Amino acid sequence: MSSSAVVENPWFRRFNPSDSAPARIVIFPHAGGSASYYLEYANALAPHADVLAVQYPGRQNRIGEPTIGSVTGLAEQLARELREWADRPLTFFGHSMGAAVAFETVRCFERDGVRGPDRLVVSAGRAPSLPRTTRVHQLPDDELLAEISALGGTDDRIFAVPGLRELVLPSLRADYMAVETYCSTPDATVSLPITALAGESDAHATVDQVGQWERHTTGPFDLRVFQGGHFYLADRTHDVVEVLTAHLRG
Repeated sequence: MSSSAVVENPWFRRFNPSDSAPARIVIFPHAGGSASYYLEYANALAPHADVLAVQYPGRQNRIGEPTIGSVTGLAEQLARELREWADRPLTFFGHSMGAAVAFETVRCFERDGVRGPDRLVVSAGRAPSLPRTTRVHQLPDDELLAEISALGGTDDRIFAVPGLRELVLPSLRADYMAVETYCSTPDATVSLPITALAGESDAHATVDQVGQWERHTTGPFDLRVFQGGHFYLADRTHDVVEVLTAHLRG
């Protein structure tokens, strides 16, 4: 696999290309997030694995592309794009909405009988079969932006830049529509191990709601709880990297 391949693929940012790394970690961002939000994680993971940070359409270098307002729609496309990167062991890591997208991407691999990841790490995301009751994606622009600002994970300064707000609104609304309209069946499972990470004070994905991911794997399950809220991972890079790389070190 040459490093030029990902440069030509807008679905991924590869901040520290490593064609010789023994494994790959794929990061699936949260709603309203982008690949660059996880640059610190990509740097911290670089000694252990080749890191692909997913770039959903409609933001940053993909600002002119149509958005995809469906978790399963994103997963179907990502499953196709990721097949060429499955030439070495894969770990999927998804935060918030990214947890659902990563889960559904694994299901696509298993449905198609294609070798996929060896482990799924989900963070600050409710279990797939738990219904979402919020409808942030239906709010007027100002209220939608206020909700997103309160949650964190997005640089609020872009909302004050003339013209920029209008550019980012479509992707924000599409992401929230995707996650708020997503719900799997209670019997939807994957066969690989799942590690679930939760912030102990996260009101958007409580420890109990994250813990219910155990119902969605036929393999081993592990739950880790960290101090902090929905974006606890911003202050826990070292701890999360330890979780992501422990199985790679044997």
